[in-house]
Amino acid sequence: MVLIEQVYREKAVPGMKERFGYKNDHQVPRLEKVVLNMGLGEAIQNPKVLDSAVEELALIAGQKPVITRARKSIAAFKVRQGMPIGCMVTLRRKRMYDFLTKLIHVAIPRIRDFRGLPTRSFDGRGNYTMGIREHIIFPEVDLDKVDKIKGMNVTIVTSANTDEEARHLLELIGMPFRK
Repeated sequence: MVLIEQVYREKAVPGMKERFGYKNDHQVPRLEKVVLNMGLGEAIQNPKVLDSAVEELALIAGQKPVITRARKSIAAFKVRQGMPIGCMVTLRRKRMYDFLTKLIHVAIPRIRDFRGLPTRSFDGRGNYTMGIREHIIFPEVDLDKVDKIKGMNVTIVTSANTDEEARHLLELIGMPFRK
């Protein structure tokens, strides 16, 4: 398995310099962080769901997640301000590269009926967000201990200024986009 950090240095930097005409290696956009987020609406009725989500996200990320709380009260959803409704973890440097290596080479190929990642999920500022419907695609999650299959969002934050630059960078490091 090829490490993403190595691919970035050996393949992505020269490829980006050639395509976009950067003069210096430091001008090339880089990966800044990866944010994993699990929003758990059912945590309102069943707080144990949140505990299992925190445990599983810690296994996936290799770092302890933070419990996120509701910013506003919404009566229709029976949510009060400050209620725990999800968890998230921000990965940087080595853990970020390790996670991306695992995501690209192990987890994404395990997605059922996978035909490539959508290219319309860029935010206009060079960041990419993908949704994962089943967190069980990660090898660390023990299927016997999973009480409920949960979804999660993975946001890859780059220093690219445009979506075109970010897409080319992610393609060079091995993200399988739809053709």
